[in-house]
Amino acid sequence: MNANLTRPDIGQWYAHSDKGELFQVVGRDDDSRSIEIQYVDGDLDEIEPETWATLALERVEQPEDVTASLDDIETDDLGYSETDMTEADWEQLLQPVKTQEEGWEDTEPEEERDPLGEGRPAEAFIAETAEAQQQCTR
Repeated sequence: MNANLTRPDIGQWYAHSDKGELFQVVGRDDDSRSIEIQYVDGDLDEIEPETWATLALERVEQPEDVTASLDDIETDDLGYSETDMTEADWEQLLQPVKTQEEGWEDTEPEEERDPLGEGRPAEAFIAETAEAQQQCTR
């Protein structure tokens, strides 16, 4: 029984003491006298005044995330933003991104690399000798 909550306040959040469901009173239909409510998950419902008087209700604070039931709500619509920037922030030049070299990267120029890690031969290849080059040009 909700003797101390006989008249619902529009905009007030309530909890069913027995069910634990949270809802907000969003309106009142003057013709049918029904009380219009909206649950946290977005479902709408109507409660007759006679039923309201028998419910085990308590007033509660507004839930932290009342937008859970709304599909496409923009952060700007809520009146706050996680990316609040001052005018001075926009005036600063962008800084170049500095990339760090990884430990596995080879800093030696590619043409000087020994891909198989075998080292350099002690003597020149036969094809690189002057005699071999003369034979190729004949």
